[in-house]
Amino acid sequence: AASFRLLQEYLGLALEGLNDRERQVLVMRFGLADGKIRTLEEVGTHFKVTRERIRQIETKALAKLRQPARAKRLEGYLEGA
Repeated sequence: AASFRLLQEYLGLALEGLNDRERQVLVMRFGLADGKIRTLEEVGTHFKVTRERIRQIETKALAKLRQPARAKRLEGYLEGA
């Protein structure tokens, strides 16, 4: 239970540089809040946009997370765990 809370904390830190929509799309797509992975279609229905638009938002958000500066910052948190 404690390790799950710690993981959620690290994920929160990793996602903090994303806008609200990007963050919510990733949380829904990967089941980060409730463990339920949702399809592009399901997330698109939630936001009232096409699954292609959700794919674009997801791709952009993941690219932001892969930026070296962001990865380096998160790495510092993980090393301290």
